[in-house]
Amino acid sequence: MQLFKRTHGAEQPYWPAGPFKIRLPFVHYRWETPEMIQGLFMFVVGLAMIPLLQTYLGMPYEAALAFTFVAGFCYILPSLLGVPLVPGWITPAIPVVLLYLKGFEPGPEAIKALFALQIEVSLIFLFLGITRLGSKLVDFIPNSLKSGVIIGAGIAAMMGELKLGGRIDATPISLIVGAVISAYVLFSLSFKNVMQGNSFAKKVANFGMVPGMIIAMLVGWAVGEYPTPEIQWGITQPDFALMWQYLTFTVGFPGWDVFLLAIPTALIAYVIAFGDIIVGFTLVKRVDHIRDDEKIEENVDRVHLVTAIRNAIHAFFAPWPGLAGPLWTAAHATVAERYAMGKKSMDSIYSGGGTFWISGLLALFALPLVTIFKPVLPIALSLTLILTAYICIMVGMEQLKNSTERGVAGIVAVTLAMPDPKSTVYAVIIGLVLYFLIERPRLMGKHDMQDNVIFGDEGCDSSTATDAGKSS
Repeated sequence: MQLFKRTHGAEQPYWPAGPFKIRLPFVHYRWETPEMIQGLFMFVVGLAMIPLLQTYLGMPYEAALAFTFVAGFCYILPSLLGVPLVPGWITPAIPVVLLYLKGFEPGPEAIKALFALQIEVSLIFLFLGITRLGSKLVDFIPNSLKSGVIIGAGIAAMMGELKLGGRIDATPISLIVGAVISAYVLFSLSFKNVMQGNSFAKKVANFGMVPGMIIAMLVGWAVGEYPTPEIQWGITQPDFALMWQYLTFTVGFPGWDVFLLAIPTALIAYVIAFGDIIVGFTLVKRVDHIRDDEKIEENVDRVHLVTAIRNAIHAFFAPWPGLAGPLWTAAHATVAERYAMGKKSMDSIYSGGGTFWISGLLALFALPLVTIFKPVLPIALSLTLILTAYICIMVGMEQLKNSTERGVAGIVAVTLAMPDPKSTVYAVIIGLVLYFLIERPRLMGKHDMQDNVIFGDEGCDSSTATDAGKSS
């Protein structure tokens, strides 16, 4: 139970703090047991960033583990400061970030490069949150470029797993089994039909990708693709002293040339993250009308400010290849679905998200859990990227309105997915050039309905032509 109770139809109690609304467990919201259980399992996804920290930043496991504690603290900030979204990484941007990091030698140079990128992402969120220009900026970006970036990020994520020498070569059985089960639980139409008449299937669905991840780990151990864990007992002791050797305070700050090189990737990361914000609040709206006992505030500016704070903390104290994103789609969707079941199931949208990540942070201190998952961290990251690839391609394709946009977006996507550190720059430039040369009926001046005739080729029917004209 919590100290402060909500009156029917009002906002969840909070302490005002400038643009933020502070909410604490047991004080402003109750502790939710189902979200606690999920957090104790799903924290392993946060640990899955460790292999990337080791590979691309050149740091040892002990220092990378300390980074995850900084990330764990940052995960609890949104619910603490009044954001009703379950946060995570900017997951679709990870392949783009990795392409950017490939241009730098692992170690001090890569750390400086990631600092430059993450501080720029922080500044973008801060500026657009303060000025409230976020939605206008995203509307200004051509739809074909936005969709192409999202699709390209998905293709890059999948190619990274399927390429020669990738994890599919080393652990094909566990990865394929885990991916198939996760995809079936999350996306399958037949599984949704099973859920309607099967209570066990509903319980499985509540845990999102956890079932597939656990089965993949068990299969990996059974067939020998991963070593069996050496379970240790006690409390995790992250090496923060060693971690300090891999921060900009020690390795130095990047030059202006690095900051300039990071700008395209930072902008792409923001565009993807803003799409996550839209998805997150869409899920909130879908369940908000079901519950008349709580008023949920949808403050996009606060999301921007909190995400800016998280990225700034990461930049200085734990540069993070996944960046700090406003939404973990799978976890947030699970929380929203339980919230829709009524007050008895979940007191508040904040109690669900808050309990989830506080439990995840506490799980990091449980040495048995950390050591159990240590050998199989790559499988958690692989499943996250594969499922992200599916969602990116699906969402990106849905946003394209006509064949012209699809053509431009396809070129942008293929360019972005190229194994070149500067592919993000090329993709943005090509996308803008093709938008002005191909999509716009007129290079200069206003467009009118008569311009639609240029789209009336044999590849487009009349309805597509009209849509194309409108979109331009």
